[in-house]
Amino acid sequence: MSQTTTIEVSCDPKTGLCSIPEVANSSPVEVEWKTDEEIIYVGDPMCSWCWGISPQLNALQRYGVQEGIPFTLVMGGLRPGGGEEWNAEFKSFLKHHWEEVNKRSGQPFGYDLFEQEYFQYDTEPACRATVTVRTMAPEKTLSFYELVQSSFYVDSNDPKLVEFYEPICKKLDLDYTEFAEKFASQEMKDATTQDFGQSRQWGVTGFPSVIYRKKDKLYIIAQGFSSYEIMKEAIEEINEED
Repeated sequence: MSQTTTIEVSCDPKTGLCSIPEVANSSPVEVEWKTDEEIIYVGDPMCSWCWGISPQLNALQRYGVQEGIPFTLVMGGLRPGGGEEWNAEFKSFLKHHWEEVNKRSGQPFGYDLFEQEYFQYDTEPACRATVTVRTMAPEKTLSFYELVQSSFYVDSNDPKLVEFYEPICKKLDLDYTEFAEKFASQEMKDATTQDFGQSRQWGVTGFPSVIYRKKDKLYIIAQGFSSYEIMKEAIEEINEED
C-alpha cells in the first residue's frame, strides 16, 4: 500500500503566495540596522512563485540602486528538510503549480525533474548557498539566487549537490573552493536557520514577501506575486506620508 503524501506547503494561484510551516529550534534574533532604509526580499530559491516574480524583483533592486536604498535577501525556508514522498500525487501537485506560475508570470520551466525516480525536495541547501554568497559578495547575492532558480526550474539540476553551484560561481567570478568550504560549514547552516527564524519573527507567513524598512518600521509591500510598479509605488507612498 502506498503512503499518502502530506503537502504542508500550500500555494495560492490567485495571490501567488506559498504559505510556510513553522521552523523548529529558531529563536528571536536581535537585528542592528545599519541604514535608515532597506528593501528586504524574503524568499526561497526553490519557491516557484519566487521564480515567477524574479524579473519584478530584479527591477526593484535596480530602483533601489538608483535611489540609494540597499537591497537584502533573507531566506525563509519553504521546505527545509523536505519530507514529502516523491510519488505521483506530489509530482502532479508540483507540475500543475509550476504550469500556473508559468502562465501568469511568463517565466520558463523545464519538467525533466518529474521523470526522476526519486527526488528530495529539500530547500535548505539552496537557501544555505544563497546565505553563503551573501557573506562572500553581498552585491552578487540576487544574481546568484536567480541563477540557482534558473538551473533548478529550467534545467532540472539538483541544488542539494555542491557541484550544482560550480558553474554559477564561475559565471559570477566567485571562488568556488571558498564557496564549497563555507557552504558545508556549521556556521552557514546556523546562519541559514537564523534567517528562517528572522523571517517568521517579522511576521512573514509565505513567499515571496517584500518588506520596505524605514528606520525601525517594517512595511510589507508585497505578499505573493506582485509587479515592480506596485512595489515601487508602495515605497513612494510610505515616503510621502512621512
